Formats: sequence, C-alpha cells, structure tokens
Amino acid sequence: MACARVPLDEQQVTEPGPLGKERTLPALHPERKEERCFVPYKPPPEDGSPAEVEEFLEYARFVMEDMEWLLALPHDKFWCQVVFDESLHTCLDSYLRHAPRSLDLAALPSSPAVAEMQRSVHRVVFLTFLRMATHKESKENFLTPTVFGEIIYQNFLFDIPKIMDLCVLFGKGNSQLLHKMIDNIFTQQPSYYTDLDETVPTVLMVFDSILDKCGLQCEAAAMEPMKLNEHKQLTAMTMSLQELVDILLYLCDSTTTIHAFLDIFPAACSTFYSHGFLGRLTWFYETAVPDLEKAVRRRNFDDKGLQEDLWKRLSHSCRKMVECAHLLLHHTCLQPILEGRENMQTSAEELLQHFTSFLPEKRFLSDYDEQFPLVDDISLLQQALPVIDETRTSYLLQGVESAWDSVGRRKPSSQIRSNAASSLSANQGAAGGAAAASSGSCRPREVREPGEERVEGAEAMLDVPQKGNNGAMCPMSTAELESLLTCIRELLPDLGEGFVMACLQEYDYNSELVINNILEDRLAPSLDKLDRAMPRPVKEELPSLLSNRSNVFDDDEFDVFRRDQVDMSRVWKGRRKGEDSREMLNDKRHIDEQRARYQAYETVVDEVVIEPGEAAYGLGEDYDDEYDDTYDMSQVGANDLDGDSLLNRRPFTIPQILRKANKPEEEEEDEEEEPLQSNVNRDQFVQDPALLRERAEARRAAMHQRKGFRPERTSNVVGQPKGQGQTTDTFLDRRKKEANKGRGANHNRRNMADRKRNKGMIPS
Repeated sequence: MACARVPLDEQQVTEPGPLGKERTLPALHPERKEERCFVPYKPPPEDGSPAEVEEFLEYARFVMEDMEWLLALPHDKFWCQVVFDESLHTCLDSYLRHAPRSLDLAALPSSPAVAEMQRSVHRVVFLTFLRMATHKESKENFLTPTVFGEIIYQNFLFDIPKIMDLCVLFGKGNSQLLHKMIDNIFTQQPSYYTDLDETVPTVLMVFDSILDKCGLQCEAAAMEPMKLNEHKQLTAMTMSLQELVDILLYLCDSTTTIHAFLDIFPAACSTFYSHGFLGRLTWFYETAVPDLEKAVRRRNFDDKGLQEDLWKRLSHSCRKMVECAHLLLHHTCLQPILEGRENMQTSAEELLQHFTSFLPEKRFLSDYDEQFPLVDDISLLQQALPVIDETRTSYLLQGVESAWDSVGRRKPSSQIRSNAASSLSANQGAAGGAAAASSGSCRPREVREPGEERVEGAEAMLDVPQKGNNGAMCPMSTAELESLLTCIRELLPDLGEGFVMACLQEYDYNSELVINNILEDRLAPSLDKLDRAMPRPVKEELPSLLSNRSNVFDDDEFDVFRRDQVDMSRVWKGRRKGEDSREMLNDKRHIDEQRARYQAYETVVDEVVIEPGEAAYGLGEDYDDEYDDTYDMSQVGANDLDGDSLLNRRPFTIPQILRKANKPEEEEEDEEEEPLQSNVNRDQFVQDPALLRERAEARRAAMHQRKGFRPERTSNVVGQPKGQGQTTDTFLDRRKKEANKGRGANHNRRNMADRKRNKGMIPS
C-alpha cells in the first residue's frame, strides 16, 4: 500500500524484455510508449463539396478515435505516450493551429454531420489538454509538482502560444475550468512567467507589422529618417485586395487571442502592462482603424459577402481591443483600489494618468466610453478615495464629451447606467465583489462546474449589438443626417433612403451600429418588415405663418391679408394732395367736439337743497371735508355668515399708554395679565437695547445649534512667549495672516510681486 502512494516519476516497473527476461524500468521510459501513429487534424471544408466533406469526416474520425484511446490509458501509460510520442504532439498542434475560431464557423457550410463531428473532436482534444495539465489525478496516480513542471516545460507540452490558443478555442463556456488549468501550469513551473515576459514584445510586433503594411509609421520607425531610394509604400486603399484580406484576418485573430488570454488568465495583465502594451494599443487603434474602415467601405468588392465578412471582422477586432484595454486597467489599477490595498493612492493616480493619456486619442476614447463609460470608473474612484481632485475629474469628463463631438458622433442615451458599480464598490471589500462591481459593463462569461464536459469554445459567435434608444425627433441637424445617409448608401447603395432613415432612428443615429446590423442581418423585427428600397417620405409643407397669424389689427379696414380691396383714398404718404398746412392748423373742429363734454364742469353749486324724503348722504351744515364717509351708509361685510357680525362691535378701549391717569380702573385687568418681564417698564416705547441684543444673540445661538453651525475659530497669531514653543493653530494663523496681509492697504502688492518674480520680471 505504501508503494501505491509513490509518485509516478519515482516508480519502477518490471516487465518482460526483448529476450523474454524480466527487466526493471522507470515508469516514465520511452520503451513503454505504444506504437501508434496519430493523424494530423484538417479543418472543415469551406465550399462543402461531397468529396471534401467525406475527407474531413474520415480524418476527424481518426483523430477522435486516437484521442479516446489516449484518454482511456492508465496514468503511467498516458504520460509515457504524451511525453515520448512525437506524432501526438503534431496532432495536437495541428488542431490548435487549424481549428476554426468563432468567426470562422459562421462561414462554414451548415452540415449537421460536419458540425457534430467538429463538436466531438473539439471535446476530446480539450479533455486531452486538461489531463495533460493535471499533475494529480487521484491519491495513487500523481506526479511530483516540481517534476511535473519540468516535464511539461522541457518537452514543450505547453508554451505561451499554445496556452493562448487554448484560451481562444475553449474559453467560451469553460473559463473557470480553463483558468484553473492555466493557473496550475504557471504555479508548478514559474519559468512560464519568464517566457510570457519575452513574448509580449513579439505580440507588440503584430501591431507594428500591420502599420508597416498599411504605410503608417509606427512610433519606432517615426524616429528614423526615410531613405531616398525607398519606394512609396502601399496603403490600405492602394494595396491588393488579397493583402487587405490577410491583414484584417491577421488583426482579427491576434486581437481575439490576446483578449481571450487576458480574460481567462488575469495574472498576465501585469506583464502586458509593464511593457507599455496599453499605450501601444491605443496608439495603434487611433492610427490604423480609421484607414482600415475607410478601405473596407470605399473599395470596390466584386463579392459583397467578402465585404460583409471583412467589416464584421474589423468591428470585432475594434471591440476586442477596447476590451483588452479595459482588462488591463481593471486588473492593474482598479483591482487594488477595490480590494483596499496599501497602494490605493498610487493605483488611482495611474488610472487617472491613463485616462488623461486617452484624451488625444479621440476615436479610441469615444469607442472606449461607449462600452465602458469613464463616468462609472471616476464615480467609483470618488467613492473609494474622496480626496480625488474634482477639477481633474471634471476635466476628464469634459474631454470625453469633446472626443464624442470631434468624431462626429452623439453619445447614445441608452448609455445611462445605474450606479450599481458604485454601490458594490462601497459595500464590498472582497476581491470577488470588487471584480463584479467594476466589470458590471463587461459581457458575462458562462461558467460551468468542473464536472460538466460541454465544450462550446469553437462555436462562440459574436455578441448581439446593443440596441440604441429610439428618438421621436432627429437629434442632429439636417446636414449631419445627410452625411450619415451618404456614408451608409456609399457602402450599401441598394438600400433606399427611407429604409436607412428608419434604421438610423431605430439605433439612435449610430451609423456604425446600423451598418454592422445590416451586414450581419440582425436588424430589429420592426425593420425586417420594411421594404429595403423604400424611398424617403415626402416632407409635408408646413402651413403658412400668415394664415395662423393672430393680431389686434385682424379684419380691420387695412388688413390686406384678409381683404382683397382696401380703400386707398385713406392711405397716403406724407402730406395729402390738395391740403394746406395753414388750413389744417386753423381747423378747430376737434375742439368744438370736446366743448360740450367740459361744459358740464362749469356749474358750481354752493348749497344743495334737499327735498323731503331724499337721502342726505352725510351732506349737511357740519360736513367735514377730511372725514371719510365711504362706508357710513353701506354695511360692507357686516352681516357675513362666515364671521362675526361687525355690528356687534367691542366697546371702546383706551390705549395702554394713556391709562396712566386711570390706574385704579385697570388694576383688575393688570392682575389678570401676567407681566412679560418684571423689570420692563410698560410706559417706555423702546425696550433696553442691551436686553434686545441679548435676546437676539440667544436666538442666533439656538439657530446655529439646530443647524449644526460651528463658529469660526478666533485667530491667535500672538501665541505664547518666545522660547516656550507654539501650537499648530498659532503657526497656521500666522501663515494665513502672512499670505493674506496684502489684501487690504497694500493693494495686493505681495501677490503681484510674487507673480512678477515667477515670470522672470524681477531677478531673484
């Protein structure tokens, strides 16, 4: 039983030799390998002819049978075959190299037999790599961890390119299992970290080579002078069509692989980050992507299907580059902040510096903000570190708005997100909760338990694009709308302007989203029902403003908008013909017309004779001109039902100030009323000012206490006697006085002198 617990690398086995004699060999020995030739893998055919389909099915069946035979071997036999069989390495490498990726599967013929066989081969190959990355299968079958690391490293069972291909092929749906597998490889053999560090410069050469092929200088080449005899390089518009196709396929495969590796194995983000991968990626995006998009849109393609496929791959590459940048920022800068590490301030400063470096890259910044809004990350920083400078963050947000304007796009209204990331980052300090808070805008990955064997990495397809926000009114000018229509119809001339306008309205006037959804045939159901050749709807003429006019002069004798005939004899300019100015001045008819009106005021009656039975209305011999008799005869409001009758008037009360002479009559009333203050003299009109100030100060103190107001501390610049030391408040008060003493009589002389000295006007 004790022998069964010995690791495989230390075990010895006894078996018959060539001459029939028994011999003892190590458990891992080349002679224990089974003689079996593993067939290399061939990808599914593209055209789908019967002969090629039959050939693929036959090769795939051989591969599947070989892998199933290998997986059925015991632990020692399996490792002997894996370590010493070169044909097995060739078979596995051929699958990693030629297996169709997610975008390639969309172009393959839809044959049920081919799809089923591809899924079967995909499954057994993944299980083979999974067993190769496991150093302990059970308590009896295991390898020493250090020996396991040496075996896989020295025999090239795994290397960085293979691990990247594993991520891009099997990552979809198996990310958790694949992460454990790769983490175990790097843990048992730390030399892979060194290989990864040496691989990143090679990855950066991918972008440099694409820039060189497109005739765009990279950062290193820009520093070197161009040779005189060097021919003019080709550009994306002038190169051959096959070269353009190769560049886009190369870019799509590279960006997809890098993103899958960083997504599955986040520990590699620090290595990529240390090599300046983020800056090179953003610069490449800003330089190469516009030229490649222009070439795909404006070049003439005989095969429209090829043009659609290239556009789909280019859009996929752009999305993956933006997601790679987000992964690098999240795992190197945001993760320490969310986990509350000691270097939170340093990580926040690095994150803000990266956001600032994005500001010149307008195209990249707008695309990054569309997928991962900067306002969410900045809000998370402000919650984690309240000391973040608000001026700096507002400058970054203004730069984002400027980037959207400079590229001629509008930020979709559907981008308004809930602040779930902020609440999670404030309430959770663990790494898992922090990761969920920051990557709330990332596409969630499907996670399966280790026991599940379903493999869907090669069948992964593109994400469905996010639908824009519909707007009842066009949010842009007519010139901008015409520019979008022209841009789309240059690429898709068979579409009608009415259909294109409906698509733009559906997807919030995002031309890239419209083109992408049309090419991939993923339009909304409401748009699929429309005629694609639909013309632009005829614009209805608005009613005339004159017909809707409302004016005080409507329908008068001079309303020319509603009258066909106007008395022109009443219309003249200047002096009328036949009129004399003297006659006009001597005409006093208007005075005669007003004479009768003013004659009524000439009669003045001193006495009014009142007949018997007539009301006098207060006019009599003792009439007082200063007496107001307005309400004498009319009892206005006296008998209202909603109040006391004014007729029941209270008895006349002598004012309190006049009761001094009648003191004995008011003693009973004074006893009933309790005096407000015993020391207040009721005869005085004005109370004691000191008492009033004391009451006001008490009210002010109560109000300050209720509102939580803290009075300003009094300044103490004198301090203690010299030699006894001064308090911190005294130092701060003295500094404040020194800085602000020029605000008064000196007319800011000190600040102006410092300003001149800083600008070099005064020698220091």
